[in-house]
Amino acid sequence: MNITKRCDGISRRDFLRVGGLSALGLGLGNFFHLQRAIANTNPPTAKAKSCILIWLDGGPSHLETFDPKPDAPQEVRGPLSTISTNISGIHISECFEKTAQMMDKIAIIRSMTSPLGEHSLGTQYLMTGYKPTPALEYPTYGATVTYVKSQNSKDGSGDVLSALPPNIAVPNFTGELSGNGYLPSSTTPFSVAGNSDKENRGNLRVRDLDFYQGLDIDRLTRRREFVNALNEFSNAKDAGSESVSDPELERAYNLITSPEAKGAFNLSDEPRDVRNRYGLGGVNGIGHSCLLARRLVERGVPFVTVNHTGWDTHQNIFGLKERYPTDRNAHLPSLDRALSSLIQDLSHLRMLDETLVIVMGEFGRTPKINSQGGRDHWPNVFSVMLAGGGVQAGQIIGSSDSLGEFPKERPVTPSDLSATIYTLLGIDPSLELHTSDGRPVRVSPDGAKVVSELFA
Repeated sequence: MNITKRCDGISRRDFLRVGGLSALGLGLGNFFHLQRAIANTNPPTAKAKSCILIWLDGGPSHLETFDPKPDAPQEVRGPLSTISTNISGIHISECFEKTAQMMDKIAIIRSMTSPLGEHSLGTQYLMTGYKPTPALEYPTYGATVTYVKSQNSKDGSGDVLSALPPNIAVPNFTGELSGNGYLPSSTTPFSVAGNSDKENRGNLRVRDLDFYQGLDIDRLTRRREFVNALNEFSNAKDAGSESVSDPELERAYNLITSPEAKGAFNLSDEPRDVRNRYGLGGVNGIGHSCLLARRLVERGVPFVTVNHTGWDTHQNIFGLKERYPTDRNAHLPSLDRALSSLIQDLSHLRMLDETLVIVMGEFGRTPKINSQGGRDHWPNVFSVMLAGGGVQAGQIIGSSDSLGEFPKERPVTPSDLSATIYTLLGIDPSLELHTSDGRPVRVSPDGAKVVSELFA
């Protein structure tokens, strides 16, 4: 049977249903409420097999990125103008020239909201979905994904992990939390912490790929065998005793002895035009990091965090665009090149549907520019960008008010975002993990709601 759709997405059959509901005293609003309720009880099939989280450390300004206010007073709209995207009616910051032409592959939540405007607290909330508490440190997304996948691999339902660590931070992980929380230390993000090799035109030299604390391979092998022997002795003596395994030693050994794993970090393998397109200028810049992230997920790494610092702009918000005339490596143009190249490459490689890309920080910035030309911390409303991984792209979800102060429509909490991210990655938000003392803890907080509009 042919069921035609109206431009608002409602089929003729649905319209007739609404008419029937109206006869019972239920209106269109009730219909949509029921529709969302039904969708939530039948979660969509997950498409994402991996995730790249681009973490803008310090709190990026929503007004200078994904939620500009061109009609607001000058002290609110700031020094930057807006640019139209390839989706009619959607505008973002003028600095996102390349990203704007990929809006059909992107979704933006403009109504994120949190009460936590301090860096450490905000980071913990956004990276775990849980408000921080001194009683328990919660695991970040990468650690949870790593742990769940490892459990699935043990029972035969998951993929066999490669020599590469399953949870990698480029160039390093944020210092605001451990990353693994109450989960085993083996789920902690492996920080690349590399530096630029100037003789090789910006190639990254990554720690632990050639030496580990001064050890050669023979000595490293002997140390690994010794640790394994201690494990066997400990297990034989007391089955309930803790393992003495050294996760860092195991990771280093796997990396050093695997040419394929080491090759993932060799950016010189990429054609020069590709490296230039990402914009590798600057040691450990976001171009380096995003290109490396793409190479890692190509090789099966489930979770990569790109940690880009310097977004705490209390002074001179214009410096995000340029720090001096003709500056191409300021934060916004660098992010534009790296992000657009990442999405472009994932799309061309036919990996975008299976790779979830997230861009976010711990909060937004104040609507009104301060006396130093910058913006201060503002968690009341801010934006998050998502692409790939089964996300319904080409849309804006929620909105802030005319000054970018508070959510106007469809407020979304970090807890809701966590439930959404885990669902996209094929993890039930209500799944219970356990602390070391056996306490059950849900992956996402009880009451967290999936942002159903994001699902294709």
